[in-house]
Amino acid sequence: MNPTPNSRLPLRCWAEIDLAALERNLRLIRGSLPAHIRYVAVVKADAYGHGLHQTAARLMHSGADLFAVATLSEAAAVRELGPGWPILLLSPLLPEEDPYLADYDLAATISTADEVRRFAAVGKASGKPVSVHLKIDTGMGRLGVWHEQAPELFGAIGASPHLRLAGVFTHFASPDDDVAFTEEQRRRFLAALGRCEGIDLPGLFVHADNSSGLETMPGASPFNAVRVGLLQFGILPHPHSLLAQVRTEPVFSFRTRVGIVKALPAGTTISYGRTHTLSRDSTVAVLCAGYGDGIPRAASNRAQVLIRGRRCPVIGRVTMDQTIVDVTDVAGVVCGDGVVLVGKQDGDEISITEFSRAADTIPWETLCSVTKRVPRIYRTALGI
Repeated sequence: MNPTPNSRLPLRCWAEIDLAALERNLRLIRGSLPAHIRYVAVVKADAYGHGLHQTAARLMHSGADLFAVATLSEAAAVRELGPGWPILLLSPLLPEEDPYLADYDLAATISTADEVRRFAAVGKASGKPVSVHLKIDTGMGRLGVWHEQAPELFGAIGASPHLRLAGVFTHFASPDDDVAFTEEQRRRFLAALGRCEGIDLPGLFVHADNSSGLETMPGASPFNAVRVGLLQFGILPHPHSLLAQVRTEPVFSFRTRVGIVKALPAGTTISYGRTHTLSRDSTVAVLCAGYGDGIPRAASNRAQVLIRGRRCPVIGRVTMDQTIVDVTDVAGVVCGDGVVLVGKQDGDEISITEFSRAADTIPWETLCSVTKRVPRIYRTALGI
């Protein structure tokens, strides 16, 4: 078993990140988009658990046009990889974070007149205009200026010599399951832009769509960028999306090992709360991972894993450090055997979508929930 990058200790539970697949995915996605559409790589939350430094570096190499992050620390981490790359902070800044916009050459999201004043002060103090993206709330109800008031905020940005408008965007609330409301949000966004007198849309990043919303993108429109998150990691969007036909590859797999194998008689109850009772004499395997690693407790009695290429059900409650599975029907399971929680083994596969569904959650949360005690092992060879 390969050691972790920082020690010679054997691996008990780990995630494998295929950076070569990530690069191939970006190329496929770009090839499927109209030529004028720019690629906004969303790498927030440690690049959805894939590792921000490694992922952003590979995406830079592959030709992403802009990086979108949620926090100042994420932005600083991307900036450390190299100067010049446009970086957009999607979340609001706290007042004490404002000066770092100039220090790290970042673009801020503007939703309020207060942010206009604050960011203009940063630009004035630094002697260089601060780049901003105006966010327009078209129905998400979260960040952004309400679409009816967008022209006023646009005017305030334009009136400041210390701000430079680099983009304008909105965020769809239900692009994967409510096409009608997505179209209404798009209509509101376009109407708001139409009321912003003098706006130079061709010179801006104009973005609304993610991988799930592109089915409603009109052919002739000012949109010239798309925010790509999960799809670049090989997780398909809503099946009606324009990009649903792009056959990207999974980048992430999640693995552990068998700790012990033991025989138990019929009638034995399993794990905390005794939520599972064996209906037959059984062989069980105790895995070296639990919710302390990222196997959701909600997967108890629902998820399956792969051992020796066979599906084995999780039985009983997932505990902090171990998970119990039934291996009665799998011959020869021994301590140390590899276990696939997410990924492929001997011709079968448990996708991140299947794993998430078993835990009554979504792939975004699953990826972000794999904890820091799980080492990430990076595969880098391009292989094409």
